[in-house]
Amino acid sequence: MKLALKVDVDTFRGTRDGVPRLIERLRRHGAGATFLFSLGPDHTGRAIRRAFRPGFLGKVRRTSVREHYGLKTLLYGTLLPGPDIGRECAAQMRSARDAGFEVGIHCWDHVRWQDGVADADAAWTEHELNLACERFREVFGDAARVHGAAGWQMNPHALRLLDAARFRYASDTRGTHPFLPVWGGERFSCLQLPTTLPTLDELIGTDGIDASDVVQHVLALTARPAPQVYTAHAELEGGKLEGVFDALLEGWRQQGYEIVSLQAFAIALDPAHLPRHEVALGAVPGRSGTLALQGREIVA
Repeated sequence: MKLALKVDVDTFRGTRDGVPRLIERLRRHGAGATFLFSLGPDHTGRAIRRAFRPGFLGKVRRTSVREHYGLKTLLYGTLLPGPDIGRECAAQMRSARDAGFEVGIHCWDHVRWQDGVADADAAWTEHELNLACERFREVFGDAARVHGAAGWQMNPHALRLLDAARFRYASDTRGTHPFLPVWGGERFSCLQLPTTLPTLDELIGTDGIDASDVVQHVLALTARPAPQVYTAHAELEGGKLEGVFDALLEGWRQQGYEIVSLQAFAIALDPAHLPRHEVALGAVPGRSGTLALQGREIVA
């Protein structure tokens, strides 16, 4: 049974420090993964605008954001200029590919996409995605073929652009199984591999769960063999939660999972036999705001 692992790399610090640590740890476990990079400026500090969003401040308190991201990162884009991740950390990005891991696009500017794409028009969306695609080609010398949206935030223009750019698959949504997306009656061909499991920052600090027992909680969710997609974050699993991540990798191995990239997960899927589902907007426990979710199946 396959468990696909994608690593969202949101920040300069996560790219510079977290990615090398994760590469080493994954190689020790013989695990595959897909690294999805933020390729433009790190403007993490601008996320303070989410302070009035229900649940945001609670999440900040629960997950010790300053501890995991660092004070400097939390000032990028406000009191400090945001470093250009793709220019300053190109070597770390290429090291993931050179170590045999799949690489793809997370976004250009993480905060800008996460906070803006839901209400954006076609021109704004195309501009942001084109910036990311062009930088990816500069860094890797090839076009990206996998996309995973920052904060699981999408709009129909973005899905249309993924089709036009011939992305093979994407992991932009939360859900239960692979599907072909439909939005407002419009059908798209880039298959979705939704994140099926909660993330560590959604779990820690809720229902009495802390870093000491979060592994048992996640492993309980994967105890019954089923295809899964897990999202790690370079800033967390590649930082102070690396011990937790190590225990997860070992636990999944003992449960019989083969930990693979999104590519290896998708290769056995035949789009002609995948169900179509609406992309819906809704909440996920432990995360503030609304996300792109796998909605109802379209039968006809």
